Formats: sequence, structure tokens, C-alpha cells
Amino acid sequence: MFDYYFILASQNFLLNEEPLEEVLRERFAYYQRIDKKIDFWFILNPEFIGNSSLDMKKLSPKNSYAAVVSLDKSFIQWLKLRIGFVIIGEFSSPSVFLPSS
Repeated sequence: MFDYYFILASQNFLLNEEPLEEVLRERFAYYQRIDKKIDFWFILNPEFIGNSSLDMKKLSPKNSYAAVVSLDKSFIQWLKLRIGFVIIGEFSSPSVFLPSS
């Protein structure tokens, strides 16, 4: 089993109100410099939220959600501090996310 950690917020918030693209681009460049494999993903309308540690009462059915998922818990905690106003959670899965080719 793989343990995943995530931040979750509305798509509008993450795509339009926060500098998330810039933050993820900087993290990607940092991973390239230190020759580390990418262990985070940006996901629109994540299907895993029903299988996570998340309290579903916090979510509005009217919103479309987006998430940043990572194998690195400390990265997600840092991202929550950096962005704020997001929900954090975790889930386990028997498979690993793979970047598209």
C-alpha cells in the first residue's frame, strides 16, 4: 500500500486565487536540480476524496475541487502553510500514481 497526502480546495481557489502554478513549477525545478523523482500531482475533480480521511461534511456539492497529491507528507504540510485555506487529508492505495508519458 502507498500512503498519499493531499491538499484540497475549490478549483477556482487553486487555479485563480493562489499562485499554485508558480509554487509547483518551482518545486518541479528544485526536484530536477537535486535529481529527485516527481512525487506530487495536481488533480482536477479527484475521485479519491470519498476514500480519504476527509470529513465529507466540509465539502459543498456545488463546488468543483482540485487537489495536490504527494507521497511526501512534509511537502503537503508546507503547501498548506504556503497557500492556506485548504483542507488536508490522506488516503492509502495499492497502486502508485504514474505521470502520463
